[in-house]
Amino acid sequence: MNFRSVAIIIAVILLADQCSKIYIKTHFQLYEDLELFSWFRIVFVENEGMAWGARLSDFIPFIATDTAKLMLTLFRIAAVLAIAYWLFVVIQTGKSKVLALSIAVIFAGAMGNIIDSVFYGILFSDSYGQLAEILPSNGGYAGLFYGNVVDMLHFPLWSGELPKWIPWIGGDYVSFFDPVFNIADVAITSGIAALLLFNKKAFS
Repeated sequence: MNFRSVAIIIAVILLADQCSKIYIKTHFQLYEDLELFSWFRIVFVENEGMAWGARLSDFIPFIATDTAKLMLTLFRIAAVLAIAYWLFVVIQTGKSKVLALSIAVIFAGAMGNIIDSVFYGILFSDSYGQLAEILPSNGGYAGLFYGNVVDMLHFPLWSGELPKWIPWIGGDYVSFFDPVFNIADVAITSGIAALLLFNKKAFS
């Protein structure tokens, strides 16, 4: 793949991701829930931490929440820079198209979430009980590098009681699929899945 093709792919993913987030942020209040189908809902949540809402301070209790937030954002930036360098080398050396495409998709997804973490705190007012305002006169809901990632896609494909014969969890009520995520998360997951499924082509 050439740099132009990769740039177009990244731009399309970033545009779709940011447009969806800005729309949700300015048209939904936090935790507002809209059912489109029985298996698909729009649920506006904000993720302050990592995957599944986990925070760095959950694992390292002596670190202050704000410090943990800043460390996570800086780590994300460092990771994206490393991915960008990897992508550059792969394209420059004419490596596998599957590898280049997978890394490009992962990079675009990571960039989408970093934009939220770095800039959304100063670009938007908070969404608690109100629609967020872009560039509010009183300032944003957080400082630079302290923004929250906007999530909205929820696919509750199935919920019910598990058969009692299943060890340990039999009889429990479960819901699949519980996490709320965004287009950037889909891109990252798709890129990683492609590397795992087509690893022989990617790393030939």
